Amino acid sequence: MPTAVADSTKRPAFVSTQVTEADRYYLDLNPKRLVPMLVVCGGCERLHPDYVVERRTFPFLCVEFVAEGAGSLQLGGKRYPLRPGIAFAYAPNVPHRIRNDPDRPMRKFYVDFVGREAARLLASTPLGAWVPAQIASPEEILDIFAALQRDAFADDRAREQLCAAHLRLLLLKIGQKALPFRTAEPRALATYQRARRYMEQHFVKLQTAEEAAQGCHMTPVHLSRVFRRFARSTPYRFLMRLKMNRAAELLFDSGLMVKEVAEALGFSSQFQFSRAFKRVYALAPDHFLRRSPRRGNKGRD
Repeated sequence: MPTAVADSTKRPAFVSTQVTEADRYYLDLNPKRLVPMLVVCGGCERLHPDYVVERRTFPFLCVEFVAEGAGSLQLGGKRYPLRPGIAFAYAPNVPHRIRNDPDRPMRKFYVDFVGREAARLLASTPLGAWVPAQIASPEEILDIFAALQRDAFADDRAREQLCAAHLRLLLLKIGQKALPFRTAEPRALATYQRARRYMEQHFVKLQTAEEAAQGCHMTPVHLSRVFRRFARSTPYRFLMRLKMNRAAELLFDSGLMVKEVAEALGFSSQFQFSRAFKRVYALAPDHFLRRSPRRGNKGRD
């Protein structure tokens, strides 16, 4: 079974030494190419101010994600700015040049991989056209990279499968959250992310999209516009999804009755709550409870 090793070992030739900090893992540097999906290596790097990497080719598929700082990327013959929340990819025979901004050194995550399914999933994302993309919810990508880091260093027989599962989730999530690079203006995206965070923090007391807009110091029209643009949804649907996720947790774990959950989430009636729950899950709350292995028939009205 391949063993993850720390960066204190001899680095492969393709790994840059132009870093001030690095937390890297190496799982299988001589992988079989005819596998569905396999993580080769990866890590997190804080770049040296003078960092410049220029390659005409690369041994594996690679996805990188900028967590902090700024820089520039030359890919497919075009030049792009790099900033937090930008993801990009390259592969064998895809020339690329990555330059750091010395005044704002980048911290970035990367994962190198092989496999038929992995290549197919990458090709299905905007990154597969060798164009960077702004990620609408960068914290979700950071969470996946953090989980990948943890399991890559775990002394566990399931490590390879876990890392492959994280990689699959990463590629699917990028496909879901990637925005066309030219349309992702930083100011508009920051407005969307601020509004999303506000709703995630206050969804229990919020009842309408208009209340959310007021709390974000935005007009309802502006809030709706940024959600349709970056989330491909409406703020009200997002609010209801947050409420119903919490409702499912309460029904499953707390022992509360349906009417008590409805009250806890600010619904004016059990009927209104049940209708919203069914719209999200295609299942009435009492049917959800009957299917719950922990609750059985308990807690129903």
